[in-house]
Amino acid sequence: MACGFPAAGWAHQIVNRTDEDVAILEIGDRHPEDSGEYPADDLSVKKVDGAWVFSRKDGTPY
Repeated sequence: MACGFPAAGWAHQIVNRTDEDVAILEIGDRHPEDSGEYPADDLSVKKVDGAWVFSRKDGTPY
């Protein structure tokens, strides 16, 4: 199986609702200037000094 998540969409998560083990392979890249925006969830993610920072759209931290 495969799934994709559109840019600027709802924040997402993968949940295993079975009793079986699941292996997940996530493919992507992590450029130093990488960031994520989830406007429907008032969530912004960006890297600051090597650490991921989660904040609301107005910049206040979660």
